[in-house]
Amino acid sequence: MPAPDNPWRIAHIALDQDTILWRNADVEQERRVAIYDLIEENTFKPLRAVERGHEGPWRLNLAVHDGRLALDIRDMAEAPVETIVLGLARFRRPIREYFAICDSYYQAIRKATPAEIETIDMARRGIHNNAAELLLERLDGKVETDFPTARRLFTLICVLHIKG
Repeated sequence: MPAPDNPWRIAHIALDQDTILWRNADVEQERRVAIYDLIEENTFKPLRAVERGHEGPWRLNLAVHDGRLALDIRDMAEAPVETIVLGLARFRRPIREYFAICDSYYQAIRKATPAEIETIDMARRGIHNNAAELLLERLDGKVETDFPTARRLFTLICVLHIKG
């Protein structure tokens, strides 16, 4: 776990509430856990900002506009540092697959056997891991981060895509 004085971390994260149109209790729980876990332990070093002399920790705001993910990075005084924009076209399929497997998982929790739940959960983790790898690839050269941080960020990207 990084020390609280580690500057290469996200200290606060927010999701654009205008982007999120709907969520149920399961999704809300996923969002809370992802944010909690992310703040507790993460690595996040925006390379261009650091090259320009900025230091974290960071406040990160996530939003989706016109099919693009905006990572609005600010310092702790909320002064703008950098906005990284990523096209989401390559994430459409992983997001769709993740939603489908999560639906199956939530249904299974309520009525399936432990073995069935475990099988679905393994598939869910696999999709999640692949999507985190894709996010790491997309952030390469822009942000130094680690796999657990990318997994949690992908969860939050999915929350931003819920349409109801």
